[in-house]
Amino acid sequence: MGRSKFSIRDLCLTGIFAAFIAVSSQLSVPMPHGVPMTLQTLVIPLAGIALGAKKGAIATLAYLIIGAAGLPVFAGYMGGIGIVFGPTGGFLLSFPAMAFLSGIGRGKNKMAWMAFGLVAGASLNYACGMLWFGFVANVDLKTAFAVCVLPFIPTAMLKIVLSALFGTQIRRAVAKYFSLSPT
Repeated sequence: MGRSKFSIRDLCLTGIFAAFIAVSSQLSVPMPHGVPMTLQTLVIPLAGIALGAKKGAIATLAYLIIGAAGLPVFAGYMGGIGIVFGPTGGFLLSFPAMAFLSGIGRGKNKMAWMAFGLVAGASLNYACGMLWFGFVANVDLKTAFAVCVLPFIPTAMLKIVLSALFGTQIRRAVAKYFSLSPT
């Protein structure tokens, strides 16, 4: 059984994408009930597409670890383990899986696989976020859906389309400039 190679270049790329996620989380619109609308849910799928499922998930996990350690990389310049286990923690904790699912179509050159991964990742993100919010805020699923999913559906659809449109181009650019295989 062969070991997966994780080179210095891979380490740098995952760090770069973790930084992109941190920056994009600050581009947020506060919403009622404390669940902000952020741009990180556009960047996370792009990390999966550009780096591949595993490395995209690692970049996202690095972002979460940095934020949980207290660096203010979460929305609203927040950080700490309390944010991870707070009302929006379900969204945060599902980010690595979102990146992984978004990256499953990488290299297959099939838009259907990419679309499936993007929709599955976004759906998982909203399901985890809604269920966790309901648990932490002690509200029923109908209320959690109204707070955590319903207001975000239009932007989620836009982010999925933008990720599909630009993900392959970003993957090719990353491959070109970092001498990687484009698949």
